[in-house]
Amino acid sequence: MTGFGLAEGTVQGGRLRIEIRTVNHRYYNPQLRLPFELAGTDNQIREHLRQLLDRGHVAVSARWLEPPETAGAVVVDVARARQVVAALKELKKKLHLKGDPDLAFVARHPDVLSLQANGEGEGGGATAWAEVQPILDRAAQDVLAMRQREGQALAADLLGRLEAIEQQTRAVETRAPVRLVAEHDRLKHAVAELAAGVQVDEQRLALEIALLADRVDITEELVRLRTHLGACREALAGDGRVGKQLGFLAQELLREVNTIGSKANDAAITQAVIAMKGELERFREQLENLE
Repeated sequence: MTGFGLAEGTVQGGRLRIEIRTVNHRYYNPQLRLPFELAGTDNQIREHLRQLLDRGHVAVSARWLEPPETAGAVVVDVARARQVVAALKELKKKLHLKGDPDLAFVARHPDVLSLQANGEGEGGGATAWAEVQPILDRAAQDVLAMRQREGQALAADLLGRLEAIEQQTRAVETRAPVRLVAEHDRLKHAVAELAAGVQVDEQRLALEIALLADRVDITEELVRLRTHLGACREALAGDGRVGKQLGFLAQELLREVNTIGSKANDAAITQAVIAMKGELERFREQLENLE
């Protein structure tokens, strides 16, 4: 689900702005862009947002509106840099590649450059996180509010799809008894033509016709279809995350609709089945945007 949140606050004597943007994704997938001074808070930010946002592509961007008064000292680990360069040269040799190690690439390697801030280690440690967390929470609350509004709109659309499916279900229920009588008469007429004047056991004929009619009876499928529709409505009326539950119910709805279609042998019911499949397809597409 999509969402956007923005908040500002004071961190390490500077003014920090945090933006959070989310779009739909099957899993929780955070991506952070932080100032170098706050690099030590990245794991805490990831885990904190995991508790608030169940899934989605979550892009977090933090930047200084006013840089901190004390930015701290940048420490260079020359020994680590030499190890990285040596490893790159060995890789170049073994793979027969061209080019020389790039300074920017080496500098981006973990531990080559680090920030020592106020003696607390990289990123200011616990002090930096204590100041960042309330700003992050305010931005996250805006995201959650926006996602909730989108969720309500999606729920309304999904309920409309369910109502359309139920309307077609009522049409099928109305048509089903008439179709059974017509199927009974059709089978009886077909047997009479095949017998061509030959004496037929009426009791045996009636039994066979009843068995054939039972095979095309869709009463059980209609009962299960209505049960699944009710379960979908109950899920949408709740407050929890229902995307996976509705995904399963959509599969079961499609299963019943397909069975009704295979048993139909009736133009009106077939048309209703086609309409239900169309609504179910749109229902399942919308579920991709729902938690």
